[in-house]
Amino acid sequence: MLNNGEIKILGGSTGAVFAKEMCNYLGIEIGKSEVTKSSNGNIFVRVDETVRGKDVYIVQSIGVNPNDEFTEILFWIDALKRASANSITAIIPYFGYSKGDKEEEPRVSIRAKVCAGCIELAGADRIVTMDLHSVHMHGFFKKPLDNFFALPVLAEYVNKLELDNLVVVSSGAGFVKQARKYADYFDTTLTIGYKTQRLYEKNGVVLEIVGNIKGKNALIVDDFTASGSTLVNLANGLKERGAKNIYACSSHLLINQSGVEKIENSPIDLLISTNSVNNNNVLLSEKIKIVSVAPLFAEGILRMRDRKSISSLFEKIPQKVFEYSIYK
Repeated sequence: MLNNGEIKILGGSTGAVFAKEMCNYLGIEIGKSEVTKSSNGNIFVRVDETVRGKDVYIVQSIGVNPNDEFTEILFWIDALKRASANSITAIIPYFGYSKGDKEEEPRVSIRAKVCAGCIELAGADRIVTMDLHSVHMHGFFKKPLDNFFALPVLAEYVNKLELDNLVVVSSGAGFVKQARKYADYFDTTLTIGYKTQRLYEKNGVVLEIVGNIKGKNALIVDDFTASGSTLVNLANGLKERGAKNIYACSSHLLINQSGVEKIENSPIDLLISTNSVNNNNVLLSEKIKIVSVAPLFAEGILRMRDRKSISSLFEKIPQKVFEYSIYK
């Protein structure tokens, strides 16, 4: 598919495994690099082979430790720029600060815009991410930004469960548009869980569930979960209203150990997510299934190389992507 000399894919501290899976899919060797953190907290990165004149892809999520992870990707971009890479694409499977896309209250930072400016200033030529919390992020970049979708890979796994009488449940009013795409994919109805949540409160409180779910298998969909509270509160509400079995799909899992315990003790039968975030808390849970989107990003690289439409990838996902997607 690719020659080792065509491109270089490197992985940061939170992207090394993801980058390795991309390379396995493409049949190439991962680029040589290293990252260390000194006793005083300073981050050091180094590219351990020549990248002069090459198209380079650096993989790094901004997830569980966003400040260190964001700083690190800036250093990677700068190092590649100084090493005379022909082009630098920042592959950020989860862009942690995308939620801060507007001034929610007076005298606060629009964090997503600040992050976008820093990445471009460091020297990135293109940014690739997945399921941004806010599509407003596109307006913060002058360079191309590609926003991939986890839906096809997550939905393919749900299909394997062979659930009958399925209804899709949006985690909130703000996710209805994307939840509708899930409902259309499964050719089923959409139910909405309305919740209230202040800007920095961890727990979203479900106020009402609109739609009939009695006796049905419910699939809750959301873009990310950090504490698990919204999913669990909604699952409890669905169970109270007569739902049969409850499943959930979340593109990104930033959940801590306490959140995992909430999921384990909840009515949720299975939570399906992706490997966009390097999160060890999810590995021991029997109720959490992780599927890999690294093949999806690898296919995106092929289209970038061939100057083909990225959107066409999501019109018909190659079967090989699904064959490589089972992760845990």
